[in-house]
Amino acid sequence: MKSFQLTSEFEIFENKEELPGEVQELVEIAIEAREKAYAPYSRFKVGAAILLDNGEVVPGSNQENASYPSGLCAERTAVYFAGAKFPDNEIKILVVSAKSLNRSVIAPVPPCGACRQALAEYELKQQSPISLYFMGETGKIMKSESVKNLLPFLFDKSAL
Repeated sequence: MKSFQLTSEFEIFENKEELPGEVQELVEIAIEAREKAYAPYSRFKVGAAILLDNGEVVPGSNQENASYPSGLCAERTAVYFAGAKFPDNEIKILVVSAKSLNRSVIAPVPPCGACRQALAEYELKQQSPISLYFMGETGKIMKSESVKNLLPFLFDKSAL
């Protein structure tokens, strides 16, 4: 039997003021989108902001439904809209911000597994990494240079 170890590297920012200027702007857009989330069931609001290579910014927020599988996360709401409206543009940066209406969220909240898979598809399609920044309501912000850090064993078209 052989074994191996995987490692991922992340940057940690103590607060949004430490972020580069364009990322600070995306954080504000993600927070604004988060406040527009429709989350009456989970009471967990998530906002996302995507910066495309053409300079366009695409926001997204989670949208829930009483038929739970019918809802959609903020990250996928934004990435699918970007793919539909700007199909030939690359995603450069994605910022995610989460807030609970039940408690304070101070730890960074990464994209869920389904969102990681959807983001991986776009990263593979564009053949360049997507920088991801994720945060809670307040506190530290984590940065990953690629979706591959969050989903090292990607499922892609090579498996089909």
